[in-house]
Parts: sequence; C-alpha cells; structure tokens
Amino acid sequence: MKTLMKSALAAVLAVASVVAPAVVAPAAAQSNERVAFVNVNAVVANSTAYQTAQTQRQTTYAAQFQQAETRRAAIQAQLDPLIAAFNAARTAENPDQAALQQQAQQIQQIQQAGQAELQQILAPVALSQAYVEEQIRDQLGTAIQNAAQANGVTLVISPDTILHAEASHNLNEAVLAQLNTLIPSAQLVPPEGWLPAELRAQQEAAAAAQAAAATEQPAATTGR
Repeated sequence: MKTLMKSALAAVLAVASVVAPAVVAPAAAQSNERVAFVNVNAVVANSTAYQTAQTQRQTTYAAQFQQAETRRAAIQAQLDPLIAAFNAARTAENPDQAALQQQAQQIQQIQQAGQAELQQILAPVALSQAYVEEQIRDQLGTAIQNAAQANGVTLVISPDTILHAEASHNLNEAVLAQLNTLIPSAQLVPPEGWLPAELRAQQEAAAAAQAAAATEQPAATTGR
C-alpha cells in the first residue's frame, strides 16, 4: 500500500512539473510588456517646429494682426455707448422691455458681425496655423513608433482616462525628441488653394456624391 501511495504521489508531482511552466509562461510574457502614455496635443505644441512657427507668424502676418486689432478696437468703441445705454435703461425704475429687447438685439448683431469680420481678417493666420499643425501631425505617428521601440514600449495610450501612472510611463519627452528630429521646422505659409485635411475630405465626399448622382441620373432616364 505504501509503495502504491508513493507511486501515486510521484505521478502527481511529475504532472505538476509539466503543467506549471504552461501556467507561468503567460504571466512571464505579460511582465515583458510596457505601457506608456503620450499627450499628443502637448507634444505638438511643444515641438520645435510649432514653437518656431508661432514666433515667425507674428512677423509674417503682422499686417493681419494689426488690421484685426484696429478693427476690434473700432467695434468695441461702437459697442461701448450702446452697452452703457442698455445698462442704464435696464436699471431704470420702469424699464421698457420692448426697447431693451431691441437694444440687446442690436448689440448682439454688431458683436456677431464684428466677430465674423475679425475671423475673415485673420483667416490667413488660421490657415497657417492649420498648415503647420498638419505637417507636424503627419510625422507624429512615426515619432511615437520610434520612441516606443527605443524605450521598449509595447502599448502607447492617451492620458485622457489615466487615473494614476508613474513618471516612467510618460513617453512625452521621448516622442518630442523623435518629432523634433523628424521635422525640425515647418513651412509657415500654405501654398495657394491649400485646405486643411477636414475640408479636403468634405470636398472629396461632395465630389464623390455628385459623381454618383450623375451616373445614376442617366440610368433613371433610360428606365423611363
């Protein structure tokens, strides 16, 4: 009986020695994985190309900035007496609500028209901003991949949902270094007719829809 029990125990131990590595292997593999996070917007904004473009833009588009500031001051000078009159009328003993409503609408219309005018003046500046950012973001994927490989990172995530992380998981500086190498500077002034990627996609979708409609129309006519 003792001999039989010893044989059974030996068999169990033998099985355990075979099964154990199969159970431990995934845990060991997981320990080799390293997760890091990257704040994409912060990396782009702190890149050399972006910062240089911000400085250059003040000179290149100085005329637009000056025109916008002059026009903003003129709009504000137009609004100030209207706002003062509105506030005085509103605090009167028996304010005329209909008149107040009309004054408020006038102020709002001037503000909205002024805002649209300022946006129009600064449109070249906004286009330059979008052009520089697109050039930088075109290199961002490669920069993240290079930084991850150099630091042994197997998974890169956004910091939006992170509740806690050690500093060693922050890959921002590594990505920034890679990005500065890939694109040390960016073109400031976009070429004639250039549009941001979002607008280009919208135009392409509209053109595709028009082409599809044009091909369907003869078929519908033939069917008649």
